[in-house]
Amino acid sequence: MSHPHPELSTPAPLVEGGLRVIPLGGLGEVGRNMTVFEYADRLLVVDCGVLFPEDHHPGVDLILPDFDPIRDRLDQVEALVLTHGHEDHIGATPYLLRERGDIPLVGSELTLALLGSKLREHRLKETVHHVVAEGETITFGPFVLEFVAVNHSIPDALAVVIRTGAGVVLHTGDFKMDQLPLDGRITDLNEFARLGDEGVDLFMTDSTNAEVPGFTTHEKEIGPVLDRVFAKSRQRIIVASFASHIHRVQQVIDAAVANDRKIAYVGRSMVRNMAIAKELGYLHVPAGVLVDAKELADLPPHRQVLISTGSQGEPMSALSRIANRSHAFVHLEAGDTVILASSLIPGNENAVYRVINGLSRWGANIVHKGNAMVHVSGHASAGELLYCYNIVKPRNVLPIHGEIRHMRANAALAVATGVPAERVLMAEDGVVVDLVDGVAKIAGKVECGYVFVDGSTVGGDITESSVKDRRILGEEGFITVIVVVDSVTGKVSGGPEITARGFAEEESTFDSIKQPIIDALAQSAADGGVDTYQMQQTVRRVVGRWVNKTHRRRPMIIPVVIEA
Repeated sequence: MSHPHPELSTPAPLVEGGLRVIPLGGLGEVGRNMTVFEYADRLLVVDCGVLFPEDHHPGVDLILPDFDPIRDRLDQVEALVLTHGHEDHIGATPYLLRERGDIPLVGSELTLALLGSKLREHRLKETVHHVVAEGETITFGPFVLEFVAVNHSIPDALAVVIRTGAGVVLHTGDFKMDQLPLDGRITDLNEFARLGDEGVDLFMTDSTNAEVPGFTTHEKEIGPVLDRVFAKSRQRIIVASFASHIHRVQQVIDAAVANDRKIAYVGRSMVRNMAIAKELGYLHVPAGVLVDAKELADLPPHRQVLISTGSQGEPMSALSRIANRSHAFVHLEAGDTVILASSLIPGNENAVYRVINGLSRWGANIVHKGNAMVHVSGHASAGELLYCYNIVKPRNVLPIHGEIRHMRANAALAVATGVPAERVLMAEDGVVVDLVDGVAKIAGKVECGYVFVDGSTVGGDITESSVKDRRILGEEGFITVIVVVDSVTGKVSGGPEITARGFAEEESTFDSIKQPIIDALAQSAADGGVDTYQMQQTVRRVVGRWVNKTHRRRPMIIPVVIEA
């Protein structure tokens, strides 16, 4: 397997006739999926998603791919292809369209409908979009695209075949091989095999479940489990799910109907997405079953089912507010049942367990994947990936979509099926892969960081440095030291005045460090250090050593030196 070196240099210009692959997100993380393909000076983008923040991203709402590597080439982008409608694949599209608003969008009916709602929310005009389905072919500049049906945890997912003069690329998007899908739409293995017989030069395949042996459990096995949970419950049921998991919501609706319960959606994205799914025929809700959430509260508890957002413990989600008893009209009672119908996205564990503990505090019965089969993954396990490698027979492999451990496991599966180890490339975000004369090689690396968005700021204004500062402030506190010095002699003429957050409130807390600050500044002045910056650094150094020794803390220290 080819492993990227952290010291990779900027890639040389692409060889004429070659295809360049530039991953800007999704390789090394579960989320933020975005890959750029370059051929004949034209670009094609596949997916443009977000990553949700973890505990160490204080004040951050979303994390976007870094558009910098292509920002000055956006006029060369032929199209943006969206493999399916999950947030980690479409969520950053509005931010890309703010940079160039007329990029053609390509995707399935449901995917583009979900995106259209998002664009309206961002007050962006609908750009030119092309609705495609499996079996169809469409051309943009030098890129000929074909679409293949794949099964995932959202309807209408597609793999994309990218044909150029450099060869054939098969990008699976997110997929699994459920042979009993709820909508009857299976991954088209016949087409994968046909492409394999024709010759696939680069296979880019979902790595998320590559460490999991065997085959992913069928979605249909969840229905009977939900039925049993519903039949046992004597009070209200709250089901938390991804707002885009239409199949899971359908199963909850079916269980509610079978147990004579009404349902209501809670959470803006859930309400919006299910309305779109119902309108397009992907969700079937019998008449009279769906009611407004406030109407649902008028029914006896044993006839209520709430379908909510918040399965990942998102702080502002409906479920988190229910757990905190801060929701406007949903008040949890002892004996209510809460079903977490989702997997844990890596990094969200602490947030989810916080919500579970909050719900448990009020006496709720919690049902989750750990104690009942109320969710199955949307991604192919190792057995399915091995099957795909054997029928696709790729010449080169680039594992995508997953953390490093997932991609390494995926790469090992490719090698086990006979793909030469040197043709299986381990890349990360920003690592460039060139396909030239049928051989894929790592060509270098482009600068590619995180772009943060908070509630008021579009990414770019929040840097990695400012997130680090927020983290320090939250975990270690801060200290401000104000000193007035004589502009000629550099001697202290006022202060130091010290204020802090995250420390004991007693005024005497910092008394012992004031004289050492004065002494250090006097010594610095005697050594000729009367420059304001030097004095600030002296204060920071003295206070930093003291607080580390005395309090075992490393707070943010803000020295203010005023010359008088």
